[in-house]
Amino acid sequence: MNEEEKLEDLFKNLQGSFDMEEPTVGHEQRFLGKLDSVNQTVSLHTRKYWWKPLSIVASIVLLCAIGAGLFFNNAPTIEEQVAKISPEASQTEFYFANLINEQVKQLEGESTPETQKVIDDSMTQLRKLENNYLVLEQDLLNGGNSKLILSAMITNFQTRIDLLQEVLNQVETIKNLKKYNDENFTI
Repeated sequence: MNEEEKLEDLFKNLQGSFDMEEPTVGHEQRFLGKLDSVNQTVSLHTRKYWWKPLSIVASIVLLCAIGAGLFFNNAPTIEEQVAKISPEASQTEFYFANLINEQVKQLEGESTPETQKVIDDSMTQLRKLENNYLVLEQDLLNGGNSKLILSAMITNFQTRIDLLQEVLNQVETIKNLKKYNDENFTI
């Protein structure tokens, strides 16, 4: 006899002995009460009532957090505010910032133990100039003399570029001196 025939015979023998009646009203509460008294557990029925209010509160909190994040993110950045005051300043800032970033990358690529002190000092000076630039941006946004402030901002960029160019020249000189000394050193 195969498996299907055995299973079929089992159901034929059990036919008519299945309980098809629905439980009486209150059966679930009586059953849970008996479980609670035997196992000393918390009723599952009471937990179900807390789930819905907690999920609603959690949803409201989540929606408020998302809404607050969107509301507070809509404030224009300093760059956007400067661009609104002077579009030319924004374009100039973009040009100079890219030029400065390229020179900083080039300077970092030239870093050796001999040039590290010069590079570190120049980066410190560069950070000071960047902080001064941020103060100038705030002054422009606060309604200061825009022509004077824009001129100071451009001068700041030019000073940073000149500083980086000077340091690149110093690094090149240090490298050449080291190379010259290595070539002329005899044992």
